[in-house]
Amino acid sequence: MSGFDPARHRMIAEQRWFEDFHIGERFLLPSRTMTEAVFLAFQAASGDNHPIHYDAEYCRARNMPGLLAHGLQSLAQTAPGAGLFPFMVEESLVGFIEQSSKFLKPVFAGDTVYPALEIDELSGNRTTGVLGLKTTVHNQRRELVLEGRQRYLLRRRAEAA
Repeated sequence: MSGFDPARHRMIAEQRWFEDFHIGERFLLPSRTMTEAVFLAFQAASGDNHPIHYDAEYCRARNMPGLLAHGLQSLAQTAPGAGLFPFMVEESLVGFIEQSSKFLKPVFAGDTVYPALEIDELSGNRTTGVLGLKTTVHNQRRELVLEGRQRYLLRRRAEAA
């Protein structure tokens, strides 16, 4: 019998619980250049067929430098699964409970975006707690293009029996 245990095959070996997090803790997500292929994939997934998202001539006729990203395409860059956070809470995560965003500047094909998450809320309850994340996306020009919040319900560490 092999010493392999699938339950121990994890990206992050040490699981974290609500009380293990701290206000101001940051989780950087990978940067991504918003290529036309990314636009095409989002269009296929979303079903959004407005030409502003896929027709370069349509965009040029409206004095835009290129295809305009759908707001939800920009928001999708803040998905925590692109980083390590969800791997830290595999045992403690109860659920994703809320999301809000403001779209501050346009994102065009060719822009590179830099998403980040920062803990800005820790509201404890008896057996769970709400962890809030401030979400930001900057572009290669250092402009803030999106800001928002996400909230997650996490379990507290069970007391030793």
